[in-house]
Amino acid sequence: MAEQKIRVAVAGASGYTGGEVIRLLLDHPHVELAFLSAERSAGTPVGAVHPWLRNHPGAAGLKFRPLAELEEVDVAFGCLPTGTLPARLPLLAERAKRVLNLAGDFRLRDPQEVKEHYPKTAADPASEEFAYYVPELSDSVPQGRFINLPGCMAVATIYALYPLFAESLVLPQVVVDAKTGSSGGGRGGSEQPAERSGNFRVHKLHGHRHTPEIRQALAEFTGTAPDLRFSTHSMDVPRGIMVTAYSRLRPEATALDVKRAYAKAYVGKPFVRVRPAPKAPQDFPMLKAVNGSNVAEVAIAVKGDQCVAVAALDNLIKGAAGQAIQAMNLVSGFDETAGLPRTAVSP
Repeated sequence: MAEQKIRVAVAGASGYTGGEVIRLLLDHPHVELAFLSAERSAGTPVGAVHPWLRNHPGAAGLKFRPLAELEEVDVAFGCLPTGTLPARLPLLAERAKRVLNLAGDFRLRDPQEVKEHYPKTAADPASEEFAYYVPELSDSVPQGRFINLPGCMAVATIYALYPLFAESLVLPQVVVDAKTGSSGGGRGGSEQPAERSGNFRVHKLHGHRHTPEIRQALAEFTGTAPDLRFSTHSMDVPRGIMVTAYSRLRPEATALDVKRAYAKAYVGKPFVRVRPAPKAPQDFPMLKAVNGSNVAEVAIAVKGDQCVAVAALDNLIKGAAGQAIQAMNLVSGFDETAGLPRTAVSP
C-alpha cells in the first residue's frame, strides 16, 4: 500500500526561493505538490518561469494559480516578498493546517524593531504568534501552526556564534562581516548585471534588519544578546553567503574550550558541519563546498584571546528553501534529512 503524502502549497512560487522549494519538493518522498501561487504568472507552466525545472517529469502539468484559489493543504510555504504575507495570512490560515514563512515578516518580537524594519507587518500583525525556528538550536519542534524561518545572513551568523555564547566563552562585543551573492536580493532585484559583474561592494554598513534578528536569536538560545557590529557586502556570485565573526575570549576561556564548544553544539546535526582542524585556505568553509546543498560549514580559529569564526551556506537552500523543508520534515514527523541534498555542485 502506497504511503499517504502530505499536500503542500507554495505561495509566491515564481521567485528564487519559491523555485528552490518546488525543485526540492519535486523529489521529496512524502510530499504532493498540490498548489503553486504566482499572481502575475497565473496560468503559466512552472517550467516557463523556472526553466531549470522544465525537464522534471513531476513538473509536467504544474501551473501557477492565483492565491485566492488555494485549496485545503497540510502545509503552506510562504515565499512571498517580505511585507506581502501579512495581508495574505488570513487566507493561508483558513486553508492550511500549518504555515512556514521564509520571508522576514514575523521574525522579530520587539514591536519597535518590527515597526522600524518591517512596517507592513507592524501595520497588519498576525492573529496567532509565529515561532522563530532554527532546527539545530531548538529543543523541540514548534507546536503552533505558524512558523517563521530565519534570514539567510542571520542564520549563517547564528551558526558561527552560537557555540561561543552558549558556553559563555567570549566577551559580548562582536564584529561580523557578511558577504552575499546576488540572489540574496531576490528575483526582482534592480541592480544591473554589468554593475555587479567583477565587483565587490558594500551592501549595508549599519542598520541591516538581520542585526536585531541575530541579537534576538542568540539571546533566546544562549541567554546573551551580543553587542553586535554587523556589516554586509555584495559579491559577484549568484548564490552563497560567507560570514566572518570577530570576538575576544574571556580571560578564563581557552582554545580547547572553544573547540569542544563547537563539537558539542553541532554533534548529531546533519546539516551543520564543523571543520575541526582547517590549515590550508581550502580547508575552511567556502561556497563551493556548500552551494547546492542544505549544509552549513562552520570553523573557528583562536590566537591568544582573538577569536575568528567563519560560516558558509547556500542562501537559497540552507538559508531559505532547504531550511524550511527541514523544518517541515521535523514538524511532520519525517526524517529530518528527507528530500534534502548534502553535496554541493561545482564548478
